Amino acid sequence: MNYILASQSPRRRELLGKLGISFEIEPAVGEEVPCGETPEEIVKNLAAAKASEIAAHHTEDADAVIIGADTVVVCDGEILGKPKDRRDMAQMIRRLQGRAHEVYTGVALCYERDGKHCCHSFAECTRVHFYPMSGEQIDSYGAHSDGLDKAGGYGIQSDAAIYIRGIEGDYNNVVGLPIARLYHEMEQKELIG
Repeated sequence: MNYILASQSPRRRELLGKLGISFEIEPAVGEEVPCGETPEEIVKNLAAAKASEIAAHHTEDADAVIIGADTVVVCDGEILGKPKDRRDMAQMIRRLQGRAHEVYTGVALCYERDGKHCCHSFAECTRVHFYPMSGEQIDSYGAHSDGLDKAGGYGIQSDAAIYIRGIEGDYNNVVGLPIARLYHEMEQKELIG
């Protein structure tokens, strides 16, 4: 199999490496257009769009398995994507502090099977609980955090870790790739040995 990760995320790259497979990186560059009725549908569709974009470049490679992923944070039914700037990031953290929210990651696998293009997608949800934060802590976080490139404005594996009270579900899903579920989905589809 020729595995290709349709993402430039260093976190996804690191997590996918835990499968013990060799893979290439070929980030999707198309515009992300959310579509779907639920957060689960939206992340599955975004992941499928990314994987399909890269799969279109590999139509002659019958062994290609393209892996696309997308993560969103959901608070009170509203999707929080990546913040526009530091002020937006602080606003997101202000909403998340002292309460629970959900993190959805959609994953799509595009591959050829018996001469047909296949795309299998799934979504994982993890509930994350934040400790309460003071206004000063939120302002400091907004000014200095590395959360600008992360859904919801934070990374559970980085400086936001000191504010995470607990999670219900898969930690790696919050980082950006539910690697255990991915492994089992790939095993069921006979895409990994």
